[in-house]
Amino acid sequence: MGTFCVSITHARNDTDKATVGFVVANAAAGSDQETMVFLSTEGVWLAKTGYADDIHEDGFAPLKDLITNFVAAGGKVFVCSPCAKKRGLDESDLIEGATIVGGAKLVEWLVNGSPCVSY
Repeated sequence: MGTFCVSITHARNDTDKATVGFVVANAAAGSDQETMVFLSTEGVWLAKTGYADDIHEDGFAPLKDLITNFVAAGGKVFVCSPCAKKRGLDESDLIEGATIVGGAKLVEWLVNGSPCVSY
């Protein structure tokens, strides 16, 4: 099994990019790839419980469903620690399946050859 990384740096500031990032992550997870979404800067808000509940871009499934399906498929949601701290978020604020990590977690995936796309 290969690995695949999707880096998402947007939330309500660009719901199209946030949504497409999770569409691609679901495609990777559904293609038998160990998939991680790395949320940083504004993207960390997507891991906050309830935040994505009303985001629905035309032509796509609701973002809440995309995130839920990704986690259910075994996808990992990693949240940038300093980015979360800057925004006052901690583990108790996060959706099921999301974990706050340092940048070393992203580096660990990438140095082992994982491709990464960014939204």
